[in-house]
Amino acid sequence: MPVVRALERGVALLKAFTAARPRQSLTELARAAGLDAGTTRRLLHTLQLGGLVEHDPDAGAYALAVGVLELASVVDRGRDLRETVAPFLSTIAEEAGATSFLWTYHDGMALCVDRVRAQAPHVDVSWFSVGARTALNCGGGPRALLAFLSEEERRVALSRPLPARTPASQTDPAALAREAEAIRRDGYALAIDDFFIGITGLGAPLMNRDGRLVGALSISGLTSLLVEDGRPRHLAILTRIAADIRPRLY
Repeated sequence: MPVVRALERGVALLKAFTAARPRQSLTELARAAGLDAGTTRRLLHTLQLGGLVEHDPDAGAYALAVGVLELASVVDRGRDLRETVAPFLSTIAEEAGATSFLWTYHDGMALCVDRVRAQAPHVDVSWFSVGARTALNCGGGPRALLAFLSEEERRVALSRPLPARTPASQTDPAALAREAEAIRRDGYALAIDDFFIGITGLGAPLMNRDGRLVGALSISGLTSLLVEDGRPRHLAILTRIAADIRPRLY
């Protein structure tokens, strides 16, 4: 099937926006999408007319517009899971006093399906937003997913780029596979300082009533508040909530 080149370039341009770089100049976007400046300018203008991109002429920066949210609202993937788990995320955030996350596996990466901040968080983890994706080598939720994937899914995940976000990030596929087996045995993933120094993620798998992996729950916060004597605090909250959710998932 032939590819519509212009549409392919437009998609590449939209994907050039990231949670870490939500606002970029024309030059930055052209470089990220692998396009020349003229093509990038025309594509951005078209996306503006379609309500998917907005431009700040004073700052010379482009950003995704609310039209993207309208499209996202009709995405079916993960909707049932999100609607089922959302009330429980609030309970986790309230009881643990930490930001709670819901993750699912998609195309070799962890997809953030939902997030609830604690009412009075000790640290704001706004760097990871709903809809963002990350490799499975860092973070409590992503590491929990990696541990409970099928062998084929794990192979795919470990074949993708594994970024070293901090000196504590594990990037060796063989070591990650070994650690995944330990996480599978223990039933939880404790990720200390591997996403940001001073921040810990605690993740647990989320299974459906048939015992099939459908996602992962996690919390994130200051290491000093989530780890005590090398052991995770609030693990009982995650495992209890995961057990409460399981009968509701098909």
